[in-house]
Amino acid sequence: MNTQHTPRDAVAAVLTNPVLPDGDDERFAGFGVMGLPFESGHYLALRQFPTASFAPAYLSVWHRDPAGNWTFYATTPAEQSCARYFSSATDNEAVQCDIDIEWVTPWWFRVTIPGLLQWSVHVESTFASRMLSALADRLPESAWTNRSALGVIGRVAGTMLGAGDIRLAGAAPNGQRFMVAPRKVWAVAASRAVLGGEDLGPIGRLPQQARLADFRPPQTGICVIGTGHFENFDETVHVAAGDTARIG
Repeated sequence: MNTQHTPRDAVAAVLTNPVLPDGDDERFAGFGVMGLPFESGHYLALRQFPTASFAPAYLSVWHRDPAGNWTFYATTPAEQSCARYFSSATDNEAVQCDIDIEWVTPWWFRVTIPGLLQWSVHVESTFASRMLSALADRLPESAWTNRSALGVIGRVAGTMLGAGDIRLAGAAPNGQRFMVAPRKVWAVAASRAVLGGEDLGPIGRLPQQARLADFRPPQTGICVIGTGHFENFDETVHVAAGDTARIG
C-alpha cells in the first residue's frame, strides 16, 4: 500500500510543524475525531492540538453517555482545554488525566486513558472524504473565517458524509463564538471502545443527533486535520470553565 498520503503521515506532519491560523482571537490547529456515535447511545470524540493560543499542547477525549451526560477529559486543566468552551453543557467536572495516542498502522490508531479507556479507530478514505479534502485545498484562506461560507461548507459536508447537521460556525455552550476549518477529512471505517470496563458496542447513528449549543457532533465517524477560532474569553459575557478533577 502506498502510504505517502496516509492519515498517520498527515498527522505526523501537523504534529511536527503545527501552524496556527492568523488572528488575534483564540486559535488552535491539529487532528481529531470530530465525533463517533455508537448504537448503544454512547458517543466519543478526540482532539489532539499540538498548538493553541490559549493553552500548551494538549489531548482531549469527549464522552457522552446514553443519558446525554458529557464528560470532557484532557491532559490540561479545564481552562486550558476544550472545557474552556463546552463545560456548561454538563454538570460533570472536567477531568485532567493522561491520554496516549498510538498509530498501529498508517490507517489505525489507539487512544488510551490509563485505567479507564481503550479505544481503537480504523480510518478510511472514501469518495466523499476525498472530494471534501480536495475542496478544502482549493478554497481561499478567507473562506475559513467567513461564517456564510462555513455554513455552506458544513451543509455540503453533512450531506456528502451522511453525518446529519454539521455546523462549522456558531456559539459554543460557554458562549464563545467559533469557526472551524476541516482541511483534510477521512471517515471512520470501524471502531471498538471499552470505557470503565464497558464495551460500548458497534458504531452507529444516535436516535437523535447530539447538540452542544450550536455545535452538532456528527452522526457518522469523521476524522479531520483542521484549524479553528474561538472568541477571546470575556468573563462579563462567557461562562468560565469551572473546576477540574484529576485522575491517574
